Amino acid sequence: MATITVLTAENAKIEEIELNDSVFNAPIKEYAVHQVVCSQLASRRKGTSSTRGRSEVSGGGKKPWRQKGTGNARVGTNRSPLWRGGGVVFGPKPRDYSFSVPKKMRKVAMRSVLTSKLQEAKLLVVDQLEFEKPNTKRMVSILKNLVGNSMNVAIALGNWTETAWLSGRNIPGVRVMHAENLNVYEALRYDYLIVDKAGLSIIEGALTQ
Repeated sequence: MATITVLTAENAKIEEIELNDSVFNAPIKEYAVHQVVCSQLASRRKGTSSTRGRSEVSGGGKKPWRQKGTGNARVGTNRSPLWRGGGVVFGPKPRDYSFSVPKKMRKVAMRSVLTSKLQEAKLLVVDQLEFEKPNTKRMVSILKNLVGNSMNVAIALGNWTETAWLSGRNIPGVRVMHAENLNVYEALRYDYLIVDKAGLSIIEGALTQ
């Protein structure tokens, strides 16, 4: 069974805890991870780009010149895509880029990412992260104790507080979130994942149901 050391904010070892093998020792399914990340990124696209077709641009109505006898090519409207100021052929229109993936695949992908983080020693479990008031300097000090100078960290807290979030929101490369909001893309985006014990229980509970 997989185990991990619980640390304090000062990087002192407290205890060894056992992890759920179905979550943290699962087969790594790269295809599922790819599909879920693509789905999440597609859902973030606004899809608001738009162009005007020949029925939407101004002009038209009168035929520019008669059909025959002028020596020019025949043309029926100045809204033709061939003309300057004419409509756009097959241009983009507002659309929804999102697509869904099965719930089971999302869980498989999340288990794969967590297993990979654990194998690479980039998953850290802390006893708790508590702040009486917002303190960015203390958050930077804690992160340096835990991961060194690599400020590319996602922090998923079960005991989420606004003070902890405020302490980390202005640090470049650091994301503080509730453990319930941890997803595949956010876990992959950052080099290190720090979870408190309460957050670990939430993540295991969500992925073992």
